[in-house]
Amino acid sequence: MPDLALGDVKVLDLTNLVAGPYCTKLLADYGADVIKVEIPGLGDGARRLGPFPGDMPHREKSGLFLHLNTNKQSITLDLQTEAAGIVIRELIREADILVESFRPGTMAQLGMAYESLRSINPTLVMTSISNFGQTGPYRDYRLTDVMVYGMGGEMYSTGIAEREPVKLGVNVLLYQAGATASVATMGALFAARDQGIGQHVDVSIMETQAGSIDRRMSTLIGFQYTGEITGRNPHGSGAGYPFGATPCSDGYFEVSAGRGYFPRAVSMLGSPAELDDPKWYAPGAQMDMELKQEFDTMLMIWSLERTKSEAWAIAQESRVLSAPLNTMGDLAVDPEFNRRGAFVEIEHPVAGTLKYPARPFIMNDCPWSIRRPAPLLGEHNSEVLSRLGYRAEDVVRLRQQGVI
Repeated sequence: MPDLALGDVKVLDLTNLVAGPYCTKLLADYGADVIKVEIPGLGDGARRLGPFPGDMPHREKSGLFLHLNTNKQSITLDLQTEAAGIVIRELIREADILVESFRPGTMAQLGMAYESLRSINPTLVMTSISNFGQTGPYRDYRLTDVMVYGMGGEMYSTGIAEREPVKLGVNVLLYQAGATASVATMGALFAARDQGIGQHVDVSIMETQAGSIDRRMSTLIGFQYTGEITGRNPHGSGAGYPFGATPCSDGYFEVSAGRGYFPRAVSMLGSPAELDDPKWYAPGAQMDMELKQEFDTMLMIWSLERTKSEAWAIAQESRVLSAPLNTMGDLAVDPEFNRRGAFVEIEHPVAGTLKYPARPFIMNDCPWSIRRPAPLLGEHNSEVLSRLGYRAEDVVRLRQQGVI
């Protein structure tokens, strides 16, 4: 058994930006040998996206790229050239998995349709990640993250009721798509090894959202029964009060103690006499907006006299579901996350030493590890090509021809 869970898996990575690279990052961080193919002179588009240290753009210092490409090797290939096609096919012969995120049809245009590659490597798993999948009327449409969220249905229910819907998160949908793709890829790899069959895995970013656990599945089922569309509640979450973020002396404190847990919130505030009034406990009190406003005023007066840590400690004593709203600075020094190794410092030859999010989960007998930082653009050209039998002069020639 290899020391790393995927230590005997070889992956060819033809992905770009977020969803595809996150899929291959998960494979690489648990041991897979991942070779990332980038455009000569440009590289992955994530190299041009921030954040950058000191807010100074540099293709080797993008925080997004550095995070998404740990443990990978980078080679540069102009896939439009015949010489690059030869190199790719040689790499495919020894690969277990190929992951690509081109627009549908691009692989076929490059002479790398799955059936063609399967003739080279019969057990090859090829995972294609695209906006709407490899088939269907929307196949060739382009998307941004906010469009995916909007088309997935639940953006309709987020935001202030009197305003336009708004999206939650930043690239969270693309990360979820990448995680889904990694699971699908591993399932196909098990089939390839157990049954000797390769297959083409078609991952639609749109479909990973439309069927996600972020309210979509439950609201879709609800629509089937009632025909009602989930809207935005003008009175908040509908969970009663207190619910949501409350300002403290040094930030914000999140609390959820509505409906059946209101007495705990009263205890948290020190059981003031004004909260003994039966009106607070009458049926429907939790949906009374005037009472909510009155209570929220008392809560804010209480919370502004305390730090978020102090408010959290008192809330815990009263068994109120709560948490401080951490800044990234708070999170970076939090003893719980650091004690469990949720962050790792990685030294990069250009970007320097930075702290990164570590593993998403722990496997007791198959450790996660950072074996190398995100690669420099084309850093492993000579190493990978020499392994394929190319001589030093061949590498020079390919560089002069613009192939690498």
